[in-house]
Amino acid sequence: MPIDDPHSCLAPSDLVDSGHAAVRAFAAEHARGATDRERAVALYYAVRDQFRYDPYRIDLSPHGMRASTVLEIGYGWCVTKAALLAAASRAAGIPARMGFADVRNHLSTQRMRETMETDIFTWHGYADLWLDGRWVKATPAFNLTLCERFGLHPLEFDGQTDSIYHPFDKSGQRHMEYLEDRGRYDDVPLAALVADFRKRYPRWLHEAGTLSELSSSDFLADVEKEPQGR
Repeated sequence: MPIDDPHSCLAPSDLVDSGHAAVRAFAAEHARGATDRERAVALYYAVRDQFRYDPYRIDLSPHGMRASTVLEIGYGWCVTKAALLAAASRAAGIPARMGFADVRNHLSTQRMRETMETDIFTWHGYADLWLDGRWVKATPAFNLTLCERFGLHPLEFDGQTDSIYHPFDKSGQRHMEYLEDRGRYDDVPLAALVADFRKRYPRWLHEAGTLSELSSSDFLADVEKEPQGR
């Protein structure tokens, strides 16, 4: 259910599992700073760059979608990396929630384009953090090395300005357009997300399963095949 009260965004939820021991340890290690804003910024960069973005190996089971699982496996995609940032922020005492939007992504691999049969990504995820009396968006999905390979400006976060995908890459080509706001939630609305994925991407999920059809492929190898600066 969408929520607005920051005080309701501190408790652990099923997938934003801020009470998990590994999440609490991660927050204790990386939430460094004198203010909530400084701690949130430090957490953002830790999540962005310590866990690589891999949109192929997506597991839509509850375990696969938990924030703590990113810590376990060492990689994630936009939703799970945002869930980790939200969970770590809650563990550090910073109210956090999940935000979602449908976007048109002009940058993907050939295999993704063929499998998904569209450049519209539904339920793109980000974290929404309560800092200095207001909500600030933070999107830690693309790690720095991947941005450099794809010719993207790495997405920075200062805790004051919304950090969402830049509309253009370094060469001036369109990268991402926001099409529809899906609201903010205290947890990942997994049932709705899976239902929409099955409807929009019929070739993308294994039949009656939760794993992406791309899960046996190598995202980084496919990235290397893409033209430089796409």
